[in-house]
Amino acid sequence: MNKTNIIAEPGKQEIIITRLFDAPREQIFKVITDPINIPNWWGPRYLTTKVEKMEVKPGGMWRYLQYDKQGNEFAFHGFYHQISAPERLVYTFEFEGMSGHVLLATIKLENSNGKTLYTDLAVFQTIEDRDGMLQSGMEEGANETMERLEELVIRK
Repeated sequence: MNKTNIIAEPGKQEIIITRLFDAPREQIFKVITDPINIPNWWGPRYLTTKVEKMEVKPGGMWRYLQYDKQGNEFAFHGFYHQISAPERLVYTFEFEGMSGHVLLATIKLENSNGKTLYTDLAVFQTIEDRDGMLQSGMEEGANETMERLEELVIRK
């Protein structure tokens, strides 16, 4: 299994997540843009994810709900800005529990000798927002999310 790399340089407003997948980028793009697949890979395993809305088109909205075992709900949403299948996806991301802290995410999928290099660049409005995301346990969640995505891609 491949390793997820997370780069968060001090003093910068960004987090870069990369991972090499043993699958073509068309397959990965299809999985990450299909609402049926989202609950099977998005977020940590201890949470259940439901796709409330997912309009994968420029200007389209997405909204996911997550639930823990106690029934607590966590909502996330954003808007798609650019979709260039199968190589690029640009969208906003906002945790509704902390409204007003929006980040811009760019996922890039590059061919690499029959595999795909997945790069997720998250740009935050402030360094404090970026640091808050890191302190929230984001790294652990990102690692588990990428592991789940790889498991799903291998099965497809």
